[in-house]
Amino acid sequence: MSNAVGEDRGIVRLRSAHSAAATLQRLEALLREHGVMVFARIDFSGDALRAGLQLRAEQLLIFGNPRAGTALMQAAPIAGLDLPLKALAWEDDSGQTWMACNDPHYIVQRHGLADALAANLAAVMPLLQQATQP
Repeated sequence: MSNAVGEDRGIVRLRSAHSAAATLQRLEALLREHGVMVFARIDFSGDALRAGLQLRAEQLLIFGNPRAGTALMQAAPIAGLDLPLKALAWEDDSGQTWMACNDPHYIVQRHGLADALAANLAAVMPLLQQATQP
């Protein structure tokens, strides 16, 4: 991924050219265009504000495709801890927006699954990258 700035402990981080909200709006539209189900969107900063707390912009999108994820859970039911997939978008101290997700290979490795199953999850990675680009 050309705009990936680091992978650590199984997390892929992407710099975004958009706000956190706009990044996830773009991702949600791309996912829906490709037949991926969007299950929920959580506005952490909005929830914090309603509780009288401050948090820089931070939102989470939960999404997946049963055709892709079911094979992982059939092989290792505990893989359901990492499914459906999630993308987190946030703004850092300098105002830069980032998006992160679990690396598909990390999920497969974590649950001792066949390497080939990473492809089931990796299909959405180009969509995450596209959502962050100008």
